[in-house]
Amino acid sequence: MPGENLTRDEARERAALLSVDGYEVSLDLRSAVGEHGGEGRRTFRSVTTVRFRCAEPGASSFADLIAPGVTAVSLNGRDLDPGQVFDGSRILLEDLAAENELVVDADCAYSRTGEGMHRFVDPEDGEVYLYTQYEPADSRRVFANFEQPDLKAPYRFEVRAPEGWTVWSNGAGELADGVWRFAETKPISTYITCVVAGPYHYVTDSYERVFEDGTRLEIPLGAMCRKGLAPHFDADDVFLVTKQGLDFFHDHFDYPYPFGKYDQAFVPEYNLGAMENPGMVTFREEFIFRGKVTRASYEGRANVVLHEMAHMWFGDLVTMEWWDDLWLKESFADFMGAFSLVGATRFTDGWITFANRRKAWAYRADQLPSTHPITADIRDLQDAKLNFDGITYAKGASVLKQLVAYVGQDAFLEGARRYFKRHAYGNTTLGDLLSVLEETSGRDMGAWARSWLQTAGVNSLTPQVLLDADGRIDELAVVQEAAESHPELRPHRVAVGLYRRTESGTLERYAQAETDVDGARTVVTELAGADAPELVLVNDDDLTYCKTRFDDTSLAALREHLGSLTDPLARALCWSALWNMTRDALLPAREFIELVLRFAGRESDIGVLQMLHAWAESAAVHYTAPGRREQAGRRLAEGVSLQLYAAEAGSEHQLAWARFFARTAEAPAGFELLTSLLDGTVTLPGLDVDQELRWAFLEPLAAHGEADEKRLDEELARDDTASGKRHHVRCLAARPSAAVKAQCWAQVVESDALSNALVEATIAGFVQPPQRELLAPYAERYFAVIERVWTERSIQIGMDVVRGLFPSFQDSRATLDATDAWLASHEDAAPALRRLVLESRDDLARALRGQECDEAAAGR
Repeated sequence: MPGENLTRDEARERAALLSVDGYEVSLDLRSAVGEHGGEGRRTFRSVTTVRFRCAEPGASSFADLIAPGVTAVSLNGRDLDPGQVFDGSRILLEDLAAENELVVDADCAYSRTGEGMHRFVDPEDGEVYLYTQYEPADSRRVFANFEQPDLKAPYRFEVRAPEGWTVWSNGAGELADGVWRFAETKPISTYITCVVAGPYHYVTDSYERVFEDGTRLEIPLGAMCRKGLAPHFDADDVFLVTKQGLDFFHDHFDYPYPFGKYDQAFVPEYNLGAMENPGMVTFREEFIFRGKVTRASYEGRANVVLHEMAHMWFGDLVTMEWWDDLWLKESFADFMGAFSLVGATRFTDGWITFANRRKAWAYRADQLPSTHPITADIRDLQDAKLNFDGITYAKGASVLKQLVAYVGQDAFLEGARRYFKRHAYGNTTLGDLLSVLEETSGRDMGAWARSWLQTAGVNSLTPQVLLDADGRIDELAVVQEAAESHPELRPHRVAVGLYRRTESGTLERYAQAETDVDGARTVVTELAGADAPELVLVNDDDLTYCKTRFDDTSLAALREHLGSLTDPLARALCWSALWNMTRDALLPAREFIELVLRFAGRESDIGVLQMLHAWAESAAVHYTAPGRREQAGRRLAEGVSLQLYAAEAGSEHQLAWARFFARTAEAPAGFELLTSLLDGTVTLPGLDVDQELRWAFLEPLAAHGEADEKRLDEELARDDTASGKRHHVRCLAARPSAAVKAQCWAQVVESDALSNALVEATIAGFVQPPQRELLAPYAERYFAVIERVWTERSIQIGMDVVRGLFPSFQDSRATLDATDAWLASHEDAAPALRRLVLESRDDLARALRGQECDEAAAGR
């Protein structure tokens, strides 16, 4: 990644100097098909004309372009020597006029890493598919531009494509004389322009709305995927959620959707979940389900559809000035995704998923050494790339949920409406949002922002209960604590719930009080005199962002009666709190696993159940004392087996337990059952072992040496598709062989031949918990290569390698020391690289503390 970075200071200087009037971009993608006869990377022609003004005539600046070659550059009709002005990532622009026209004719490279113009060849039928992905700064890999979010401009794209292809972009397009020409866009940022091209399967629909003044809005809708996925594509459900979202946002935002059409493309080898390109949203194709999945998967897809739709207003219409205020779009979209999911779709329990899954992401990120305020200090583009994290998304959304409780929903939404109208097609900072919220709420938003947006870390809230002689509450207080590294105590709007068992044995809430927690200790006067509770839940209804703790009485009640808690949100909050305690070495991993085995079978919410499976697996793999790891694995596998057989035939719970059974299988009996389910000699009533489930069963068999290369090849022959290829690569990499691991390491670390998706699959297969000894030699090699990999490879592949190959299964003090030694000897390494290593180090140190907690529990 040499020479490709852009600093905040450079961006500010350029934004003060330049303003952009418009782009005309012409791409010739006919080179995407056919044999590649030349040396080096396959390229396409990109011709860009950009008109811009300069506030200081005679000044110098630069345009951005990452390309193998530039054929011609002209500035204001004056030809420039590409060899003199282009250095591989920037084009020097000297002696600018008040009004300027820059024309750049370049040969840009197709991507295999999901950055820029990604080219994918479908192994099933040989068809080629293209799509672009830019955030935060990869549009410069496709056309010359000023790559920063606050230099917005309208765009006109024209594309020449292979015969028979269809091309889409942000605006509506027409094919004439062999050229696809697209309507000019509204002023938007470079990173949300988009081109999708190829023989995609395309389905259409439309949305109509009549406003109170009688005006009619019509939005053409489209959805597309590879032809090979067309039989599995449930476009009707995608359109249903899309229309429900458009209704919801029009009801609440009072600003009509401003970008014309609304296409949604599900594309292969996608690095992200999705991207909010206006009029042309892109998604990872894994949201098209090839086999049976649970309701949680459909809910997750609906949430992403709505998240991206919210971006049409938060992020596309109004865009942050620089990546410091990335939260202005991502936190809002994450919040609005859940808000609209619950308010507009069939997934009315969306806040449970938010509390259980999204917040878990935030809690982890906010306790890493790299934690940062929601409004972050983003020095450059590498910083920006790494800040698409649990803080910017999920913590930010959690804080906005708290803000709604603080100022009221009506004031919050009215603030949003004013924000859109005041800043449409412009760029904003934190102060712009706070000013409209102060107008609509009458609250001092500065103090709230300082506590919640401009400080890092998560607080813990713990109940203290004193009873009087009659067994009633004399005083109930909430104690707030903070980590030494981030000592900020914050104002929290919370609901404190009291629970006890009924005559029928269920654990139910009988009293609740909302209050403002501020400072180290807050007395909840409203609950004085109430009957003694068995469980106190200090963040009932999940209004605030905090780690919930329990007093001894509450913890004892959960140990015995967690499965009897009837409210699904309260239950999810308790599970989340118990998992945080496990990660914080306050609850032994063995105890968390036992709680899952005792009570998860009674969990009604399928998303919570699947999260519990992931947490229990992590507890066994990372937090269990090494001396009893084998015993814990065996206990978990046996318990999961019992739950699989007990699950209702044909239910989504049965499917979830079947997948978890495969991941925990560790003994011959488990392998025999998986093999028998695959060959059909054994069946479980109601369980359809479809192709996706077959691969899920094969990976643990491969990892334990029960499925060899021949068996895996046979499965690929049965599923010779792009999805099957990825599964096959992962299973091959999982085999317990030193030669296999050496080959995988070479393919990922020493070569760039694999695409991003196959790098991901290879790493996932390479790293197997049962293969600690086999992977031990790669710990030292990891530290020897990561700086070179970071320097030579794209940032996406660099992130995949540095995160994915960290020796987390060599969980010993020696690995921690080796990590510290690398950090000490590489103080000048790229800050983004050091951040990734520091985060992995923190996960390892946390695991070791958890193992010590689990070991200590053996003596009690």
